[in-house]
Amino acid sequence: MNANPSLRKSPNLDDWIALEADGRIRVLSGKVDIGQRISTAVALIAAEELEVDPARIAMQPPDTDTAPDEGMTTGSNSIQQSGDAIRRAAATARRHLLGLAAARFGTDARTLEIVDGLVRDPATNRSATYVELTGGAPFAIPVDANATVKAPGDCRLIGGPAQPRGIADMVSGHAKYVQDLVLPGMRHARVVRPPHHLARLGGLDSETVARLEAAAIRIVRDGSFIAVAGDDEYAVVRAADRLARSATWKTGIEFEERDVFDQLVDNPRISLPVVDGMPLEAPVSRPPAPAEGAALSRRARYERPYQMHASIGPSAAMARDDDGHLMVWSHSQGIFPLRDSIAESLDLDPSRITVIHHPGPGCYGHNGADDAAYEAALVARALPGRPVLLKWTRDDEHAWEPYASAMAVDVAADLDASGRVIRWTAESHSDTHRGRPRPDAGGAGPARLLANRFRADAIPPLTPTPNMNHHGGLHRNLDPYYDFPAPHLVKHLVRGLPLRTSAMRCLGAVANIFALECFMDELAEAADIDRLEFRFNHLKDDRARAVLRAAADAIGWRRAGRPDDLGQGLAFARYKNDMTFAAVAVELRVDDQARVRLDRAAIAADSGQVIDRDGLRAQLEGGFLQAASWALYEQVRYDRDGVTSRDWETYPILGFDNVPEIDVIILDRPAAESLGAGEAAGGPTVAAIGNAIADATGLRLRRMPFDPDAIMAAARR
Repeated sequence: MNANPSLRKSPNLDDWIALEADGRIRVLSGKVDIGQRISTAVALIAAEELEVDPARIAMQPPDTDTAPDEGMTTGSNSIQQSGDAIRRAAATARRHLLGLAAARFGTDARTLEIVDGLVRDPATNRSATYVELTGGAPFAIPVDANATVKAPGDCRLIGGPAQPRGIADMVSGHAKYVQDLVLPGMRHARVVRPPHHLARLGGLDSETVARLEAAAIRIVRDGSFIAVAGDDEYAVVRAADRLARSATWKTGIEFEERDVFDQLVDNPRISLPVVDGMPLEAPVSRPPAPAEGAALSRRARYERPYQMHASIGPSAAMARDDDGHLMVWSHSQGIFPLRDSIAESLDLDPSRITVIHHPGPGCYGHNGADDAAYEAALVARALPGRPVLLKWTRDDEHAWEPYASAMAVDVAADLDASGRVIRWTAESHSDTHRGRPRPDAGGAGPARLLANRFRADAIPPLTPTPNMNHHGGLHRNLDPYYDFPAPHLVKHLVRGLPLRTSAMRCLGAVANIFALECFMDELAEAADIDRLEFRFNHLKDDRARAVLRAAADAIGWRRAGRPDDLGQGLAFARYKNDMTFAAVAVELRVDDQARVRLDRAAIAADSGQVIDRDGLRAQLEGGFLQAASWALYEQVRYDRDGVTSRDWETYPILGFDNVPEIDVIILDRPAAESLGAGEAAGGPTVAAIGNAIADATGLRLRRMPFDPDAIMAAARR
């Protein structure tokens, strides 16, 4: 039985596929395309099963009125959820259409042929198009969740070259993002921010307010939420600046300046044991005593600071309120949960709100998109009848987006005389990784929207509860994929940390894999065993061994004649222990100024049956580059007055001058299930870079980022 959650929510074939009179086939998906090419992959799947040219597949942009509700586009689940649902829907449609043709032609459906949507009876040469067979009527049948799909050997499109959807417009500059939207009568809007999230409005200068209103600037105030709107964008930008400089704020409690890594292990927390990737509602037992007969024991702590999504473009949204019906255009990754959270915040029936996904700054996580959408809705509700385009500034994005939580991971292990791990413990400390607005019980959706903290009827920030899902949140990939006997694993959801956190690509897997894979190197070195061999000694899974071997071979692992100043590092993970297998190998140098220079990288991945090969390659390369930026450059900084990392100077990211040559090796397995891959490379990349720095310098860095200050500090220890 197919347990696809997308099909459970939207079981009817018409929820997914519609035949157009002009011969196109409209395909609907609730997963949004934010650069991961899901629209390209899904179009290939539909075209394959319906036996039509992919150019005839029209992917409808998702909106909450017409798209199937597939929740969030998260967790590398799009192919396994939406892709599988559309595959089953298309297979159901093909079988149904063949049945209609067989009835029309008076023959057996098994004798019919399909060529680009034309069904033909070879015996009589009679034929009919899909639309002719249905007469333009809806299918009006359910999707068969277990419909037989094409065998791998029969596929002619899946896994082959594919033109990515929308790429021509992106390259030529014709793509229209949410910031580019123009509607008749449109107003522009900006939000006037407090110094930090603990501050509240003391007052607005009445003279400044009067002058702005005389200049046709509309001021929207709801408690400490302040926005300005007007017809001219530049005038609105200037007005926001003037109003911000004239406002007084009650700053209240200062930020906690104590080291966040001390807070992670000292603050109150909820602690739960983790077994086979699942947290248990049970007391945490004491870590096992050192193993009897252990030849050596090691322990270490690895740390990741707060990091931001650092979207190159700040967030934005459009909203319009007409007679109590709210339209919102947003680049959110969860348009249905966003709609429901806005509805609950405004005490509206969700049917009175339509959220339309429109491309904008991507992030693979929860940046400012949802907050900008809600802020635009607040302004539109206050100024009904005309659309409002609200844009965040660079300062807004850097200082107000939800961050990836700082994390600390404690690991310890014992080895026997042969170098085998005989005891493994890991404890991960973190704030929540799921701050997205979603309509959970107790008003959780509204409590996760930033503006609700500042409205007159303010909603305090949500106190998060532990994520109890398999490999969810902070315990993602805490459970090693290696063959360790009964690992002792604990997750600590820490309270009272200073900054707002939510989902960023890979969630807790980045820090957990960083700790696991760098500690594997430390253990191998202590046991005097080659680092690759040490991993092989603890891996029975042939697919895991294959990606490690492929990455190592591509980089020339431990090759003779390698320059002395060239460091090599590798790392492996299977994302969530049930998705893509990925190994990353890196070569780098550390110069006299302690700057890391990436020379080469190899990524080997096994994602089962490959749908869109170029898309998979792009996801793996992009994951490497983002993780390399986390590893080498990124750290949110703050003091008692709030966040200080508010631009690209104070929050540097990876530049083109440090992008290595990247070799991607894809181990296609057409007979295997397609596996999620969008987040597979992140954790192994950070760990591989850390391991390569240790190989190049002899310095083991256990706190990200590995910037010159960190390397120099390690050299002085």
